[in-house]
Amino acid sequence: MFLYLFLTVYFCVLISVFIYAVHRYYMVYLYYKHQKDKPVPSGQLSVLPRVTIQLPIYNEVYVVKRLITASCSVDYPKELLDIQVLDDSTDETARIARECVEELKKSGYDISYIHRDVRAGFKAGALAEGLKTAKGEYIAVFDADFVPQRDILQKTIHFFIDRSIGMVQTRWSFLNTKYSILTRIQSMMLDGHFVIEHTARNWSGRFFNFNGTAGIWRRDAIESAGGWQNDTLTEDLDLSYRAQLKGWRFRLMVLRDSSTGGLRAPYRQPKNCFPR
Repeated sequence: MFLYLFLTVYFCVLISVFIYAVHRYYMVYLYYKHQKDKPVPSGQLSVLPRVTIQLPIYNEVYVVKRLITASCSVDYPKELLDIQVLDDSTDETARIARECVEELKKSGYDISYIHRDVRAGFKAGALAEGLKTAKGEYIAVFDADFVPQRDILQKTIHFFIDRSIGMVQTRWSFLNTKYSILTRIQSMMLDGHFVIEHTARNWSGRFFNFNGTAGIWRRDAIESAGGWQNDTLTEDLDLSYRAQLKGWRFRLMVLRDSSTGGLRAPYRQPKNCFPR
């Protein structure tokens, strides 16, 4: 009986691995099959819309200044950009973020600091709270360990000339890929997710999901899909499928270098909180 039980478990594992491998190969097949279907903006917006950048943070003392600095450095008309620092921190991060926001506000940036003493809903709750006072028609989200590129909005906003587009996700790249064998492996695995799986799904017309950061939402898409909800551990995946089931279409931008949406970075303090 023990032998039969062992063989049953063994073959169940083999079948599971086989199914997973077939799925991987199918993603590679779709990736190459749909190279010609790479999405591009159907035109350019004649008038740039207002955009809100939301920065949800929690106890990120080492990177919070860099995040706020990079967000203020985005190449977009200052009068059409407002930035929300959504801070649920309980440590020194709160003071650092508040001081940085005040300094940047004096320099003419439309930036606000929103602090919650009770983390109801965690990240989803913070994003929902910020949405109540967001001024933009479009919402860009960046996590604390990201460095948004200067041209992120210029590269993505024109996708929204198509009224059916609800979200544009950008590929992640990494500042510390060559730091160690571990970071190399992690970078390779996430490149497989963004470059192969996400690309294959999006270019072939299948559903794919917002990854929680380095993406830009149409505000109407968020609200029509029921908004951010905290009844799941994966609020980004949850909202993504609710929005797509409502008929909104998503786009993936996988351009490299300066067009990359978000850079995950090692912890490193900038010299000051002002953009260069």
